[in-house]
Amino acid sequence: MREHHGAGESHLPAQWPDAVVMARSTEEVAEAVRIAHRLCVPIIPYGAGSSLEGQIHAPFGGISLDLSQMDSIMAVNPEDMDCTVACGVTRQALNEHLRDTGLFFPVDLGAHASLGGMASTRASGTTTVRYGSMRDLVLGLTVVMPDGQIIKTGGRARKSAAGYDLTRLMIGSEGTLGVITELTLRLFGIPETAQSAMCSFASIEEATETVVEALQCGLCLNRIELADAVQMNAINRYSGTDLPEQPTLWIELTGSSVQVAHDMALLRDLAEGSLRFDVAETAEAASKLWRIRHTALYAARALRPGIKGISTDVCVPVSKLPACISAILEVIATTSIVAPLIGHVGDGNFHLVLLHDPARPDEVEEARHINSNLIRIAIEMGGTCTGEHGVGLGKKPYLEAEHGPALDVMRGIKRALDPANIMNPGKIFDL
Repeated sequence: MREHHGAGESHLPAQWPDAVVMARSTEEVAEAVRIAHRLCVPIIPYGAGSSLEGQIHAPFGGISLDLSQMDSIMAVNPEDMDCTVACGVTRQALNEHLRDTGLFFPVDLGAHASLGGMASTRASGTTTVRYGSMRDLVLGLTVVMPDGQIIKTGGRARKSAAGYDLTRLMIGSEGTLGVITELTLRLFGIPETAQSAMCSFASIEEATETVVEALQCGLCLNRIELADAVQMNAINRYSGTDLPEQPTLWIELTGSSVQVAHDMALLRDLAEGSLRFDVAETAEAASKLWRIRHTALYAARALRPGIKGISTDVCVPVSKLPACISAILEVIATTSIVAPLIGHVGDGNFHLVLLHDPARPDEVEEARHINSNLIRIAIEMGGTCTGEHGVGLGKKPYLEAEHGPALDVMRGIKRALDPANIMNPGKIFDL
């Protein structure tokens, strides 16, 4: 069990906790934290274990606080389009529960993740272009603070001007300021019509320019995803498909039937230079199309079985996306690394999976070279070193370049709330 709780999906070497505590309620979490606080023992919150940047690793030992059994859906308020859930509920379980209400929770990750973990890493996914990220969809939280005190932040009102926004402070804090145990979330009505398409292009530049034009035209975009030729080859091998091995966009439009039909026709015009434009004519066909997209990470890893690789996730202003991708592809071309590219390009966020053998120093150095250059390019273009995976241990070296003196303000907040430094120590920055 300790081994399972010290690795996750990260490429980083495992770091085991000294013990695992299974919590079933906010009160049990508070009691565990109070004991840890008294004894100065590190606490590492654990949800579904899907983190990619080492957020659940235990570099200083301590207790892995497993919250996966806190999986109750406490309230659904259809009239107000919100719900309150325990932190261990997964997005899939919530949407299954909501199925008969006509509502859904829109954040759509490729991973099987808990909502508490998604809030703590400020997660997003394929639908961010329309609905935003966890930062935009969490109304309030119940949080156990580093001394074991239980607080509530925010509420069910859609806006508030009352005091500091502690909800947003906790979202993205990766368990370094407290343990999120309950969440109140915004819900949305299921759209009347949804239609998906896949189109292939001769070059990455043409594909990304089509993305920018589609966004500028204000189409009813719900999702717009990009894969390069290397990733499409990986998908064909992994899924047994026969898709064109060219830069490819997955696109979903949602809204009224009239609006979707109009915007799909306009999208065809915008993509007139594409090599192929296929519309999914049935819900089953659309579901198959998106299942293929969600297996992309595992398809990429299957190109070198047994190797996880480094999964990057920079984000830049959408207008800078073509230049950012072109610049990093030039860097990759100077190395021997296979690096499939896929991303949520509707919001300027894309991933590379840097497939390298950690036992080969030359490959490790090349992968690090690509990753550091990608982050440098993104920051220089006004972007960020992580659009959705979070910082954890993996992105710590790049926070100074992105935030400068503001990083010391973050350290000051951490010291004020957690002077003993027991809450997920060593993550995001070092004190």
